[in-house]
Amino acid sequence: MGLQDELLDEARAGTGLTDFGDDAFREGLERLTRSLETEARLNTTGQAVLRRLLGGLLSQRLQVEDWYRRHPEIDDEAIVAPLIGLGLPRTGSTALSALLAEDPQARSLRTWEASQPCPPPSTGDGLESRLDESRSDAEFRATSSPRRAKLVPASATGPTECQGLMALDFKAHYFQAFAYVPSYSTWLLESADLTPTYQYELRVLKLLQWGFPARPWRLKCPTHLLFLDQLDEIFPDARFVMTHRDPAEVMVSAADLYAAVARSYCDEIDLRYLGALNVEHWSVGMERALAFRDRGADDRFYDIDFRAMQREPLREVRGLYSWLEEPVTEEFEAGMKRWWRENAEKREANVHPDPATFGIDIDEVRPLFATYTARAGHWTARSEGIPHDPS
Repeated sequence: MGLQDELLDEARAGTGLTDFGDDAFREGLERLTRSLETEARLNTTGQAVLRRLLGGLLSQRLQVEDWYRRHPEIDDEAIVAPLIGLGLPRTGSTALSALLAEDPQARSLRTWEASQPCPPPSTGDGLESRLDESRSDAEFRATSSPRRAKLVPASATGPTECQGLMALDFKAHYFQAFAYVPSYSTWLLESADLTPTYQYELRVLKLLQWGFPARPWRLKCPTHLLFLDQLDEIFPDARFVMTHRDPAEVMVSAADLYAAVARSYCDEIDLRYLGALNVEHWSVGMERALAFRDRGADDRFYDIDFRAMQREPLREVRGLYSWLEEPVTEEFEAGMKRWWRENAEKREANVHPDPATFGIDIDEVRPLFATYTARAGHWTARSEGIPHDPS
């Protein structure tokens, strides 16, 4: 029996449930487990953590489907015009999402509920145990990889990326940070259909919203950059906030983060592979994003430059909210100021290894993003209301 079948059987036995919902998830699960079995170089910790992660995702799917079976009215929930953050990784989007999470009139995806959405938060069931587990996970990450914790600070109750919900369909970028899974990564980039992934994300968002007054969602994930056509199919009224930074800086920073994650789970890490992987995925992703914006979606985007965000974060958020035609309340502004002050130390500039450590040649990277870089200058100037000189 292979890893996939073992995980499916264990999830059924652990929950007493059998319905995983739409079978579209099985292709991603099969490709990922095969890659983990034949390519990954996981150490003992990595094997245990990945098995627990995949088993937990399958158990959550079973529970999501069971809640829908018992409460079909969950599907009547409407997720209206979510604001979705995207862009290259390491562009300040994490800080932006934390600031937006201070808005009491909006709703973010919180770390603990992304990893364990069931039972639905409105029931109040098991909240403390899930919070405790999420805090323990954060402590483990900080202890096992201080570098990772410094690069991406996280808390159990703070906002998180959509990765955990996308992983319920086993099509998520973060799997390739945990382990060397090149065949899975190639499939994800070149052939995977993420329409079912976003359908399932919508399904879980409805469950998380069920029982509460509807508030506009603030979501975020750099991975969306690669799959905007599929995302748009499921969230046709979504608006986007896109963060921008010099791609050459981004590639080194992203590879550095991947290495920090992998060191907790693998004893052998191919740093040059991580560099090439990030350059390939993000250059392709940006090409797709440019094409998406050019097909009539440009007016659905608000653009923020990384440097402007570092200098005047509240000014950038106010500009975004003016574009959204939503108010920045006194409570919201006070929360943002508090978060920015309390997290000042965590935002200190990180010193990354030399690009050559990851086999990255900056002179070869820049041409891959030349069109994007030129366009980004125009976009951010437009959002700032500044005339842009294309020269």
